[in-house]
Amino acid sequence: MKSVAVVGNPKAASRTRDAAERLAAALGLECEVLEVAALGPGLLGWGDPDVTAAVDRVRAADVVIAASPTYKGTYTGLLKVFLDQFPTASGLAGQVALPLMLGAGPAHALAPETGLKPVLVELGATCPAQGLYQLDSAYTTDGSLAGWVERWGRTVLDAARAARTARAARTARAARAADTADTADTADTAATPKGGVNR
Repeated sequence: MKSVAVVGNPKAASRTRDAAERLAAALGLECEVLEVAALGPGLLGWGDPDVTAAVDRVRAADVVIAASPTYKGTYTGLLKVFLDQFPTASGLAGQVALPLMLGAGPAHALAPETGLKPVLVELGATCPAQGLYQLDSAYTTDGSLAGWVERWGRTVLDAARAARTARAARTARAARAADTADTADTADTAATPKGGVNR
């Protein structure tokens, strides 16, 4: 399955990015990284083609890892302006999202749950696991990732598979409905004589 790590750290090649990639690897997921800062001033408006393409990349993933450093007790404004590009309720519908935050100390350990997860849910995402908070000075050695994966890994992967199956079913139904509509339009056109309305 495919994941995309949406990294809301203004610095490139950050520990936030590294932690997100480690999380994806621990879950056995392919990972594409989206550095939000690279989108530049286009984030401040609507309809920027690069931002639109980035949104489409996120919406194509099975699992979205929303990753941010902790800034003033919450996730970054950079990540917020990107998430604002997604429609409410439907922007991440049918996708599993994992809130991941790094911080300097334990004081903000609930930030992924109380700050970031509610926004992802508001966009329609399924968040089947507790958000992951890691110390930026120890996340590679403190065992926090291994403990989280042991507790939540199977739940996350099962939810992602179920969501992927449901999305495929919806796509198939939509395709069948479109084919039916096209067939009906073709039949109506064939039944209408030239120069007038079929009566």
